Amino acid sequence: MAGPTATDSADRPTHLLSTDSGRHVTDPILELRGVTKRFGGATALDNVDFELLPGEIHGLVGENGVGKSTLMKILSGVHSPDEGEIVLRGEVVQFSTPAESKARGVGMIYQELSCMPSLSVAENVYLGSQPTTRSGLIDWKSMRRDADAHLGALGFDIDVTSPLRSLSLGGQQLVEIARVVFSGASIIVLDEPTSALSPPEAKRLFAAMHELKARGASLVFISHFLEDVLAVSDRVTVLKNSRKVATLPNEGLTKHHLIQMMIGRDAETLAESYEGGVTLLPASTASPMLEVEGLSLTGSFTDVSFDVRPGEILGIFGNLGAGMTEVARVLFGRDRPTSGTLRLGGKPVAPKTTREAKRHGIAYLSENRRATIFPRHEIFKNITLAHLDTIVSGIVRQPREVTIASELVRRTGVRPPSPSLAAGNLSGGNQQKVALAKWLTVQPKVLILNEPTRGVDVGAKREVLDLIKALRAEGVAVILISTEPETVLAEADRILVMAKGQIAREFSGERVSKDLLMSYA
Repeated sequence: MAGPTATDSADRPTHLLSTDSGRHVTDPILELRGVTKRFGGATALDNVDFELLPGEIHGLVGENGVGKSTLMKILSGVHSPDEGEIVLRGEVVQFSTPAESKARGVGMIYQELSCMPSLSVAENVYLGSQPTTRSGLIDWKSMRRDADAHLGALGFDIDVTSPLRSLSLGGQQLVEIARVVFSGASIIVLDEPTSALSPPEAKRLFAAMHELKARGASLVFISHFLEDVLAVSDRVTVLKNSRKVATLPNEGLTKHHLIQMMIGRDAETLAESYEGGVTLLPASTASPMLEVEGLSLTGSFTDVSFDVRPGEILGIFGNLGAGMTEVARVLFGRDRPTSGTLRLGGKPVAPKTTREAKRHGIAYLSENRRATIFPRHEIFKNITLAHLDTIVSGIVRQPREVTIASELVRRTGVRPPSPSLAAGNLSGGNQQKVALAKWLTVQPKVLILNEPTRGVDVGAKREVLDLIKALRAEGVAVILISTEPETVLAEADRILVMAKGQIAREFSGERVSKDLLMSYA
């Protein structure tokens, strides 16, 4: 294989510490040695070594299901290794709970947020450690002042008095990062921190990471956005098939080479590079399945009109806050529009609840997996729940559920393919497949997909998108919402661009580039 190789020297970054005697010191602050973890009959990690140096940003990459998050959950005390050991600052340690890990200076920022939406930003920054007055009451003034200072130090301009739920998903992510950073953690693990961030928010995060590194903190950065990993990491460790492939210095490392190590396929086959543009097909002449006319929701979007036809993928692209998610929520009956009309198959519809929307044949895959997956329940229950009343005809019969779910697990490529496994034990990409599978128990007329590839590696992304294309071939009208221009360029037949709550441009039957899309967003 061309490119850098995994040698002992490559496992060390170029910025070494020195002692007074002039001897170079590269002692890791953290080592995971020979870590193996199994869930039932599935091996999540197989004899994995990993090390983190003081003042280092260490990227961790690999396909979904290779064990990246599992490795870090072992470090954070969520899981215990079946084999292997953790060495922290030269001492072998065992963490039975996340509290024990946190007490030793390990801070985790998970892909799925753990903040409290109903509380203020300041309360979330100090969640569980609010400052108090001499009388033992919460010192609100001090908490708000210090929270504002903490966020400002990281370059985040956020009103600390506002409820967390009023922020975008990206804004909530930034608050969670601030909470962990200012809990005193010296080892900070970020699991897909940029998956919900806009480009400006991501840049602010990278600046904050470099600032933390300069202060001596050590960071582990898990991401499927390989450009982000290469932008900030000193070294990168690659996992494949639950094993470590290599640890390489970032200097000279490319996205193409990382992909080769991750999945052994050429980058060009992954449809990841659409900077040169694509030519969209002419609009279908079929009658629309869904027609949206003059749809508005005060404070979110205004006068949105479009249609989507059977067997078509309509891409909707825009930045966070453009109003795309809010449009999707109205179509699925979660929110009531201020004005506008919907027609399904030529007939007026006005779903007031998600149940009504499902009955009409409209399905919606949310951008937030935590809102759609029940991690403690089995895969088959997650899949059948949305249409349980339809598929079991009154009496719930588990064997019938398992049979239906098993076929959908096979169809969507969930790994491991065990319907009885708890959904929370799956990787993020495989949880996304389960979330999609639940809307295929009864095939919808209109399938709305909001960021279906968010936080999903390149291999799993291809599998999800291939499944979406198969649904299009079966006549489903698909609305694909994404903040990733590459995704809509690769998959959509027509593309709408939304900006500031309105449709800024429609592209059909013409050549479109990433730069052109972004210029209208």
